Amino acid sequence: MLYLLFALLDRWLVPVPPAERVGWLRGRVYAHRGLHRAGVPENSLAAFALAIERGLGIECDVQRTSDGQAMVFHDWDLDRLTDAAGAIIDHSSTQLGAIALSGAEGEHIPTLRQMLDLVAGRAPLLIEIKSRRDLRVAPLCLAVRRVLEGYRGDVAVMSFDPRVPAWFRRYSPHIVHGLVVTEEGRRTLFARAQRHLALWHGKPQFLAYDVRDLPSRFAALQRRRGLPVLTWTVRSPELAEKASAHADAPIAEGAGLP
Repeated sequence: MLYLLFALLDRWLVPVPPAERVGWLRGRVYAHRGLHRAGVPENSLAAFALAIERGLGIECDVQRTSDGQAMVFHDWDLDRLTDAAGAIIDHSSTQLGAIALSGAEGEHIPTLRQMLDLVAGRAPLLIEIKSRRDLRVAPLCLAVRRVLEGYRGDVAVMSFDPRVPAWFRRYSPHIVHGLVVTEEGRRTLFARAQRHLALWHGKPQFLAYDVRDLPSRFAALQRRRGLPVLTWTVRSPELAEKASAHADAPIAEGAGLP
């Protein structure tokens, strides 16, 4: 009974977008943080260039700087990926752009603008907007929107935080927006209700689902009614098979890439 109620509310509160808006998301393989490997750091311009050469789509991460710019970087802190230290948000875009990425010569933290200039519509893009409960989402969403103005190419934004797709639905509905989901083994009634609440809040046009949670009743329900379901992070042939069976496109790296 509750399953039917959730399904009805999903259809009412989160309508499926037109196929022509989101159809490009399906049937692709997206390189997770670019096509990175030894000597080619994740989320680097070199990794994005290699993905384009391989004919892959690209997934990347974006964070806000102290001066309100969008930088392409995954971690909250600089320590793992550079020889510098401190939080991304405590540095300006100029400071971050001068920081070299570890493991490669000549690669620095790129701005979202630099990344878009490189890609220039040659590969479909998924931009994950990094968020935390203690941070306002509007400044980074606005920074991303400004950079995307006039961009010609398939691009979508997504986040674990339902406030992000909700922001884009309200202020930039022309930009495809999605919700990133992980169940983390939580399949109780309360956990299922939380997932539906996040869906109703964010009103996403697609889902990016944790491959470890597939098959998922929630993901299957949304996929059946027409929402594209992508899945991350596909790191092996076995996970690639799972992604093929239960999702519309993998976000992959390493041995998970074709």
